[in-house]
Amino acid sequence: MTVAQLLEELNRLPGDAVVLVDSGGGLSRVAALEFVAGQGPGAPAEVVLSPSMDE
Repeated sequence: MTVAQLLEELNRLPGDAVVLVDSGGGLSRVAALEFVAGQGPGAPAEVVLSPSMDE
């Protein structure tokens, strides 16, 4: 999924909905995201979602 596809899907949802991510057998709130530039020729940039460790 690309960032554009993710944004398109998220725009269909209520603005106050909580974003969850699979976190080792359960679901956790997304606590942060990290942008990683492409790491060499042909490698795409990536966005990494990090789960909250409070849950």
